[in-house]
Amino acid sequence: MEKWDAILMDCQMPGMDGFEATRQIRTRLQGRPLPIIAITANAMPEDREACLAAGMDDFIAKPIRQEELRTCLKRWIRIPAPVRG
Repeated sequence: MEKWDAILMDCQMPGMDGFEATRQIRTRLQGRPLPIIAITANAMPEDREACLAAGMDDFIAKPIRQEELRTCLKRWIRIPAPVRG
């Protein structure tokens, strides 16, 4: 099984939306942690609540600003410090 650091989940995909995809991922993970970050053009408070209710951990509204994405990823992904020797 591949190890992922995080998932950037588009909420509006054809066939299966990001909400259902997130629910299925959470079921398959069986409680193992994996940050899922919603990416959506819908930026109202109720949209954020729907993402969190579906099992997503965070929310970024489109258009995505580079600094906002960087800050969000730093919040969820722990990158080990380089070994100096």
